[in-house]
Amino acid sequence: MGDLVVEARDFEDIRLLYPRGFINAHTVRVFEGELQRTLKDGRFKIVVNCSGLSYIASAGLGAIMGSIEEIRQNGGDLRLSSLNETVRNIFEILGFNHLYRIFPTESEAIESFLSGGASL
Repeated sequence: MGDLVVEARDFEDIRLLYPRGFINAHTVRVFEGELQRTLKDGRFKIVVNCSGLSYIASAGLGAIMGSIEEIRQNGGDLRLSSLNETVRNIFEILGFNHLYRIFPTESEAIESFLSGGASL
């Protein structure tokens, strides 16, 4: 079973999250913990850079869905970048590409916040 590490850093008022590994029922608490820490820190503009994410199961999708209401109620959004083909297919099959803005690169996701881009 793969492990998960989530690194975080801030760029201006945007929190960048870097999950590396697998998000599944066994590792989702790590990801949820970092999302909750981000919200507790008052950071509501979030970019999840998925370049190191090998796989995301329903537990990980649930973690994202569980925090999006609070994020958007506080004027923010959660945006995704750098999805590999496997992760992108999961998001598309489940329709998450209609619920969240997905960008090819982290810099494009950051720029969408800086230029005042709206959430979906």
